[in-house]
Amino acid sequence: MEPLAEEFAEFFEEKYSKEAGELALGYPTKRSLEVSYASLDRFSASMADELLLDPDAAIAAAEVALRKLPLGTMEFGFEPRVRFTDLPESSRVSVEDLGAAHIGKLISVDCVVTKRTEVQPKVKVAVLRCRLCDARFKILVDKNTTILPETCDSCKRRALECDEEHSEYVDLQRIEVQEPIENLRGAAPSSRVAAWMEDDLVNTVLPGQRLVITGIMRLKPPTKKQENAFVYRKYVEVVHAAKLEKDFEEIDATPAETRKFRELAKKPDVFDLIKDSIAPGIYGHDEVKQALALQLFGGTEGKKQVDGKSAIRAKIHVLILGDAGTAKTRLLQRAIEIAPKGLFVSGKSVSGVGLTASAERDELSDGGWVLKAGALVLAGGGLAAVDEIDKIDEDDRAAMHEVMESETISIAKAGIVAQFRAKTSIVAAGNPKLGRFDANAPIAPQYAIVQTLLSRFDLIFPIMDVLDETRDDKLADHVLNQHMLGGPTIASGAVGHTLDAMRAPMDTDLLRKYIAYARRRVHPALSPEAKDAIKAYYVDLRKAATGAVPITARYLDGLVRLSEASAKTRLSPTVETQDAKRAIFLVDYVLKTVMTDRTTGALDVDLVAGTPYAYAGAYRKIVAIVKGLEAEYDMVKVSLVIETAAEQGLLAKEAEKFINRAILEGDLVEPQKGFLASAKRVLE
Repeated sequence: MEPLAEEFAEFFEEKYSKEAGELALGYPTKRSLEVSYASLDRFSASMADELLLDPDAAIAAAEVALRKLPLGTMEFGFEPRVRFTDLPESSRVSVEDLGAAHIGKLISVDCVVTKRTEVQPKVKVAVLRCRLCDARFKILVDKNTTILPETCDSCKRRALECDEEHSEYVDLQRIEVQEPIENLRGAAPSSRVAAWMEDDLVNTVLPGQRLVITGIMRLKPPTKKQENAFVYRKYVEVVHAAKLEKDFEEIDATPAETRKFRELAKKPDVFDLIKDSIAPGIYGHDEVKQALALQLFGGTEGKKQVDGKSAIRAKIHVLILGDAGTAKTRLLQRAIEIAPKGLFVSGKSVSGVGLTASAERDELSDGGWVLKAGALVLAGGGLAAVDEIDKIDEDDRAAMHEVMESETISIAKAGIVAQFRAKTSIVAAGNPKLGRFDANAPIAPQYAIVQTLLSRFDLIFPIMDVLDETRDDKLADHVLNQHMLGGPTIASGAVGHTLDAMRAPMDTDLLRKYIAYARRRVHPALSPEAKDAIKAYYVDLRKAATGAVPITARYLDGLVRLSEASAKTRLSPTVETQDAKRAIFLVDYVLKTVMTDRTTGALDVDLVAGTPYAYAGAYRKIVAIVKGLEAEYDMVKVSLVIETAAEQGLLAKEAEKFINRAILEGDLVEPQKGFLASAKRVLE
């Protein structure tokens, strides 16, 4: 063996003898030995430096050394791979910074998979056969092999052809990775680069997954179709791929920052500080800001049902629907700025496949199909803001149902069946059906979103632009002061006290770190006192029901999630009564604002989740009146039905509406103009 291979043999015998033995026993099912760079650096700094500077030679020497180790008799050809991981900070490169300085070097890249191709065979050893003299030659195909020889070494004639049947192949899969969204700042687009995965790395990653890939940056020669023959395309030949299970960016909190987090958590008004830092430039909307603050922290992750199989959702979903010009978009954008990981999409530019995943033909794999992750997959583990949700086509909005309930996306496109993980919190905003709310009509029917989707939001906020002189005066002051403070008067210090009053109590970067720290380190559990408070609220509401359903069991899950998020804001491992009360306040606010039937004054969740109780009761009353009158008449006059309904407390206008609805639904028929009959009687 060469000197470098001999050094690697010593390294494996000293540090990885057990792992090498397990590899030999598991081969060919297991085909790789994973080696930490740190352990190599401790063994020999010069070998570690050689690996970073000339990875091709170092990895080849390591694989030769591994094959030569006395690991017992092998039934198969023993050709293991050595995969190095955990590179030092100096070798970590962002996707957007990959350039000429990294060509041929071993690097580490933090990235998100956006798409992958089908597995294809790549020639590893080409067998060439001469058509004239039948001589055979083996050519090792590596990164430098671009053209196979055509002239036979034996007969010196141009008669060589590739013998595909006897050549040796290795599996190859191309993926595309991009810069993680949370690493982007400002309006910079997300950079992308191709990565090639071989052998046992194929089919180990899916679009939407967060990876740290260790690999060698290569150049792909320009094709004949390209105009500039001196511009090369880059790609990364993957040596190792580590999946990151974390959903939020890792924050290397210093001891000083950790102490500051703990000091903040001890403040009795820490939640108010967080809430007031959400969007200090927007006046009012206190309940919405509370909801956004809790959504950013989220519930306790990792909980499962008693059977241990079904996961319990921890993500909180919030919907804001309101009149034009009420700062809905700014609230969403501010939440995305604060979130350690966030993504913003808007309106008509959004499609169903853009939200979930799409199947595309890949130019690198002869037109094969690949899956490309959409917004909700790429925002996995973070926050996805969907603005102008009412402008998205209904079929495209339907793509959100599965994500919001089960945190997965199931895809069956172009013969590809797959399921993506999409643990994403969704905050959405939109306008009522007619652009503005009618203050004299029930709020829920004015939403231009189907009930099945509405029911999946934990909190729904209507924002109405009401005429209120006192509020208008304060709002005008707030907005105009911002314009004054945004100008040269700041430099003079003339309005310093006003500026301090309008600043966010917590710096955005500090708040972002605080949220990420809480989400990774704090996993609150429900205390008996908090449980009793939530239970009492639920039971009392149900007990007070007079026919309409005021609250369903689904809201219990939401109350727990909101309570856990409140505990996280204090970095508390226990959900206490104050957290339960905060969650109850928000849910109660939504119930009384959105789900109050104005005709009866009763709470009715079916205003959002189904057919309202009062509506269903009036509908059934009309059908029952017709059926009752059929005992006396073959056909029942419409005027008689309206008259009888009025005697039972139903207005004529309402009775006409429900008669038309019953005809449309098929429960009543109109055998001739001005007369009604029940559908059952007609069938008889």
